[in-house]
Amino acid sequence: MSEVLFSSVNFSKYEAGHTLPAKFERLVKKMGLGEVVRGKIVAIKMHVGRGIGFTTIHPMFVKTLADEIKANGGKPYVCDQTVEGAASRGYTQEALGCPVVDVCGVTGKYFYPKEVNFKSFKNVDVAGHIMDADVLIDLSHVKGHGVCGFGGACKNLAMGAVTDRTRGQIHGLEGLIDWNSETCIRCKKCVESCNHNANSFDDDGNYKVFLHHCTNCQHCVMVCPNGSISMGDNRFTERFADFQKGMALCTQKVLEGFAPGHVFYINFLTNITAICDCWGLSTPALVPDIGIMASKDIVAIEKASIDAIKIENLLPNGVPGGDNLSGKTGHLFERLHGKNPFVQLDELEKLGLGEQQYSITEIN
Repeated sequence: MSEVLFSSVNFSKYEAGHTLPAKFERLVKKMGLGEVVRGKIVAIKMHVGRGIGFTTIHPMFVKTLADEIKANGGKPYVCDQTVEGAASRGYTQEALGCPVVDVCGVTGKYFYPKEVNFKSFKNVDVAGHIMDADVLIDLSHVKGHGVCGFGGACKNLAMGAVTDRTRGQIHGLEGLIDWNSETCIRCKKCVESCNHNANSFDDDGNYKVFLHHCTNCQHCVMVCPNGSISMGDNRFTERFADFQKGMALCTQKVLEGFAPGHVFYINFLTNITAICDCWGLSTPALVPDIGIMASKDIVAIEKASIDAIKIENLLPNGVPGGDNLSGKTGHLFERLHGKNPFVQLDELEKLGLGEQQYSITEIN
């Protein structure tokens, strides 16, 4: 079994040493970073959030990680798809003690092209500031996700360590977007929700999508009050499986650039919300905070993370309208978004990236 280190939010005393930041410092020391990062360039890939979202990983934890890397002779930097607005959530070089950069550079054109051959998915453009690192730390905030059920370590790399072209091709596995002009009320919520300026209404009130910018993230689909925007292909189960396989294939291509033992995974199970941080907003937590997990096995840590999030612990305020999701079956994320979160784990395991069997070692 693969080992997953775990520090719980639970505490026994009103003392700093018994709280999560102190436990995280001890967890990081147990990960074995010191044996690997000495004299190495270390990329910390995380999601720095968007808009007015505030439930990302607290900068204090990121600084603790960066400090440990530097104490062992490594040279860390934090990176994300875009770091525009990162400073508003405290992710600055001054606060973290290391640079904060766009993974593909300020132009978005710094990447290393690789190829896959899965249906319409052909190009994996691995970000230059990922590939150039000697060591990768996949620092992920676990949450729900409308397209893939949940987002964790796999999504952090498959969607955040590549170019817009690659993201668009993976999302494109779910089909193209259809618009129903008769039911549309032109409220423009779809336009306001798009992070890529890919959609608009023309002077005649017709909905337009600029495919060069569109990543098929489906924010427009999910915010439409009348269901006037939808994915054009209704083969839901097949398309969902295709998307998961695309995510896994992309993750494989990102990881193959690193030597064995030079990739570490840390999953934060705090502020676990229904939707991805890329929405640029924060909703109440779905379940109480759980803690932090770390592993060298991406499949094991994702499985352990999903297993720890239980429908029995649902906080009604975390779901729009306080829906208790009764009458639905499956994992909490499946009841919420209609997609089985374990599918992407099956795909990762098939590609030999890890195993779903794990053991938990608690770090207090």
